[in-house]
Amino acid sequence: MFMYESKFVKIDLKAGLLSRDSAEDYNKIIENYLKENWKFIQIFAPSTGRYEFLPYFELIFERKIKNFN
Repeated sequence: MFMYESKFVKIDLKAGLLSRDSAEDYNKIIENYLKENWKFIQIFAPSTGRYEFLPYFELIFERKIKNFN
């Protein structure tokens, strides 16, 4: 049996849009975490309401930290 740790990486967006810089940033971030044995789980985007823009999203990762017998 394993224990896991989680990591949440926040990506801020400009004017609620996924700019080219943000897209490149999150791809690089995912690649870097994968190299450190993190497993990419999902992208979380908070509820914005009816007329609000998306200010950020979070990348969620996990990895095994310990074995239990």
